[in-house]
Amino acid sequence: MLSAQEALECLREGNRRFMWGVRDVSTLTNQSRCAELVPGQRPFAAVLGCSDPRVPVEIVFDQGPGSLFVVRVAGNVATASQIDSVEFAVERLGTPLVVVLGHTKCLAVETTQEELARPAADGPREPHSIFDSIRPAVEGLLAAGPGQDREAMRRQAVRANVRAAADRLRHGSAVIERLIEKGGLLVVGAEYSLETGVVDFFDGLPTSG
Repeated sequence: MLSAQEALECLREGNRRFMWGVRDVSTLTNQSRCAELVPGQRPFAAVLGCSDPRVPVEIVFDQGPGSLFVVRVAGNVATASQIDSVEFAVERLGTPLVVVLGHTKCLAVETTQEELARPAADGPREPHSIFDSIRPAVEGLLAAGPGQDREAMRRQAVRANVRAAADRLRHGSAVIERLIEKGGLLVVGAEYSLETGVVDFFDGLPTSG
């Protein structure tokens, strides 16, 4: 099994291949390759990503079957069920790296911002678990930056939401926290650009990363 740092570099290299429009032949999917994985799974990274179909995680990182343990939910939020899935990957499968992957123009984040900015006179907001999970990460931005450029606020909100989910994984699970303290597990946050295809790892990186 790779180390967390080696796993991170594999994802970076895969994203570069994706950007250049080339593929590693070892990642190509066929029945023979899938059959090799029947005895078990050893993914080198777990990715908590958004359900947005414009962000196909394995393609973005140029990885084939068996390489990534992918959990997808609107807004890449870390609620109880997502944390349980990540715990399974890191504890039972030995996955050394966890990535929270947000993306530009995330509709779940934008909708949460719009709901929070809506005047109270318009009536009570509809309860929604996804938006409620995103709200704490973005409401501080709205309070701190009235009149700020709308697009800039959206960009900041996407990253704030990624940081919040990564922090929830690091400190909302005794299993994950224990594995981090032992020195082998790394939880990082990243943003995928719909415009360029670049994945920018920006949160929780080791000093050498």
